[in-house]
Amino acid sequence: MYSQNVAGYLDNGAANTIVIGAHYDHLGLGYDHNSLDANPEGKIHNGADDNASGTSGVIELARYFAENGVKEVVEMPVGYDGLTIAQIKGAAPMNLTREQVYLALAKQIPKKNGEESLIDNPNKLWSDIDKSLPATKIEVMGPPPSSGTRDSFVELTLEYGCKSYAWLEALEKIDKDDYSKKCKSIREDGAYIEAGENDNLIVQKLTASKDLLGVFGYSFLEENLDKVQAVSIEGVKPTAESVSTGAYKLSRAMFVYMKKGHVGSVPGMHEFAKEYVSDASMGEDGYLVDKGLIPLHKKEAEKARADIAALTVMEPLTK
Repeated sequence: MYSQNVAGYLDNGAANTIVIGAHYDHLGLGYDHNSLDANPEGKIHNGADDNASGTSGVIELARYFAENGVKEVVEMPVGYDGLTIAQIKGAAPMNLTREQVYLALAKQIPKKNGEESLIDNPNKLWSDIDKSLPATKIEVMGPPPSSGTRDSFVELTLEYGCKSYAWLEALEKIDKDDYSKKCKSIREDGAYIEAGENDNLIVQKLTASKDLLGVFGYSFLEENLDKVQAVSIEGVKPTAESVSTGAYKLSRAMFVYMKKGHVGSVPGMHEFAKEYVSDASMGEDGYLVDKGLIPLHKKEAEKARADIAALTVMEPLTK
């Protein structure tokens, strides 16, 4: 089998083997024919062809394995990524809170009278949420449900806003399915527009509308700063520094996981892990940084390299 996207496999000792794959092409420049662009050479396409739906699946599998008897999982922190909400360059700057994004895009929101019940989202204009926001139509274009970027966006905005209500936060421990329905559902009345997994399309639409907002990864924002600008989140704009420190609240750490028991039995696995966290790979001047990765801080990187060298096992994940 030939693939540029195989991240690892579980050798079950039988005739059949489970292969776990995840795209890396969202960090590419198009020279390896890994872009859908007609003329991809030299173009950063971070998030354009892969919005982490594959890698997020691998992470969830790692979580499942840790919770269901797969022992000794080694965690490799590799860097940071940020999600951005953007608007056309030159538009009046916007500053939103995560709660305001929740009240704009959640399918249902709590009643204003304090009752512990939800209503279909009635907000049509940003000013319906807060009078300090512009009296413009709520229209946000972003990734579809199949996208890992969508999952992260929901977690960092909708879930955060939902949990600001104590009775909804408590629901997560009582009924997870009901909690997911109430706190993770995006409205379907046109306020949120699915763009497919194509960040270029979002940028094209943003440049044609002064009121439309778009959601995509930080590196793609950087690539298009001549056309779009970032919306501040709680007073902080996304930068490499604000993403890596967590000051920008729509940021996330990125990890790779491997099973310690496969080191020695899977040729090259330990060497691969060492290379992944090496200074040449993810250091300040590393080749992954050149392709859009926001690197770990120096002490974090040193710890990651030490943990991989020693094959330090992560603490068991809890449900």
